[in-house]
Amino acid sequence: MKMNKVDLSFQSCKSTYKDADVVIYSIPMDNTTSFRPGTRFAGNAIRVDSFGVEWYSPYRERDLNEFKTADIGDLDLPFGDVDKQIDIIYKATKQILKDGKVPMMVGGEHLASYPVIKAVFEKYPNLHIIHLDAHTDLRESFFGRKLSHATFMRHVHQFTGDGKIFQFGIRSGEKPEFDWASPQAGHIHQRKFDFEGLDKIVEKLKNVPVYITIDLDVLDPGVFPGTGTPEPGGMQYK
Repeated sequence: MKMNKVDLSFQSCKSTYKDADVVIYSIPMDNTTSFRPGTRFAGNAIRVDSFGVEWYSPYRERDLNEFKTADIGDLDLPFGDVDKQIDIIYKATKQILKDGKVPMMVGGEHLASYPVIKAVFEKYPNLHIIHLDAHTDLRESFFGRKLSHATFMRHVHQFTGDGKIFQFGIRSGEKPEFDWASPQAGHIHQRKFDFEGLDKIVEKLKNVPVYITIDLDVLDPGVFPGTGTPEPGGMQYK
């Protein structure tokens, strides 16, 4: 009997880890989610749905086959232990960087980005961050926890310093967060409601290391309802 082996790798990931330039890995993390749970299942759901997307983009005139990419699957995380999970994510990212590869992490809740960014920053101290999100994620604590999906970017700022974080699409947060992110405060660049000026920031940062982090709730729930914290008034597909 002839059978086809089921391959849950993200489509076009044909390289081995050794040969890859880019390494995709997913984080089944859902611990500090505060509204709709399920982000821990995102990695494999995205892998399955990726096979419905063509490899070639007529928008960018690029083909995913041009890149040497490996998909190493989900990290093995202890359920419920946030601090241990963060440590495992951090060490895995450090190893990927040590091996000379570009990490491409798929969440999981947005807190998963914190240890990844920390590891990348330690290799590239001039790291700048482009953050696309509906929410500021700039609280000092959330439900009594310092590190959570609602606070992680404030903690990222603690090691990057001022002028390194660029937020776009922001439309939800507490007043103290917006005050802290204001031009008068001078900590970060924040564009509310849309992506205006993003092209200029990309041009400005073209010669420095950049980490891009995307929370899918930056999209409007009318086009992307399946997110943990949907927020009206978001970006459309075009």
